[in-house]
Amino acid sequence: MRPLPALLPTTTVGSFPKPPELLKARTQFGRGKISRDDLSALERKATEFWIRTQEELGIDLLVDGEQYRGDMVTFFAEQTEGCIISDLVRSYGNRYYKKPIVVGDLVRTAPYTVGWWKYAQSLTDRPIAGMLTGPYTMMDWSFNEHYPSRGDTALAFARLVRQEVEDLLKAGAKYVQVDEPAISARVDELDLAIQAMHVVTDGVLSEAEFCTHICYGTFEKIYPKMLDLPVHRIDLEMSNSGLRLLDKMRQTPFTKKLGLGVVDVHSHVLESVAEVVSRIEDALTVIPPERVYVDPDCGLKTRTVDEAVAKMKVIAAGAARVREKLAKSASRT
Repeated sequence: MRPLPALLPTTTVGSFPKPPELLKARTQFGRGKISRDDLSALERKATEFWIRTQEELGIDLLVDGEQYRGDMVTFFAEQTEGCIISDLVRSYGNRYYKKPIVVGDLVRTAPYTVGWWKYAQSLTDRPIAGMLTGPYTMMDWSFNEHYPSRGDTALAFARLVRQEVEDLLKAGAKYVQVDEPAISARVDELDLAIQAMHVVTDGVLSEAEFCTHICYGTFEKIYPKMLDLPVHRIDLEMSNSGLRLLDKMRQTPFTKKLGLGVVDVHSHVLESVAEVVSRIEDALTVIPPERVYVDPDCGLKTRTVDEAVAKMKVIAAGAARVREKLAKSASRT
């Protein structure tokens, strides 16, 4: 497997937009007009497209693009015994999802993502990150009609995520991301989120690099407590908020690896390479380059295919430019 660059490796947060033919096929499948095999073939084709695209753009740590998923929570709940799925619930703007309802003991009857991870990894010599939704977010974005408390529900989900982690590690995954976007919205439950992550990663932190992604919240209110999350890297939406968390990091050092969001995934505006370079260099005033990964603020599925490719292109170009500057500076000393 190809190693990552020592400085400023590039990656993405997980999701990519689905091409029009796959979106159409998902609708047709939902109406019973095509088979699961037909849909899966298009999902594999789209997955390969995104693997090849990331390779061509020079992205270092790849993701499979989640072409086989709808919503990041519903996808897992649909495969979990003890969950049923609600009708459409509004998420934000004009986006809707079907919310899980916990109605019984949660049981993982089969791996959720391992087959897709194996397929994606078979297409490339670059590492593919395993991509999971974290237990706190699974709990927070579900209705609970079974467990006595939010804590009990989160820990029940945590045990399932841990099972998936163990299977990904057995399959050979060396990078595992556990997305927890809901953490930043409920400051009073940060201890619960940390406890749930311990269930997921305790005892296996030496077997892979673990990352958690947090986005679009008031990071200042969970910093520096977020550093207690038992992972190696915390990936943060930074550009949308004007990198304001860097001020907190100057006051209290950021002690983990940082996934630095350098492009806004909720904007059609394409950042310039110079803007990406400036954001990276601002972060390097606080965190050394060997602990910084460069990526988008969040998943790119809200963009068009062309927009997602363009944003990844400036990420790769910006990181390469800063690496060149660092190399020149080192050669002069």
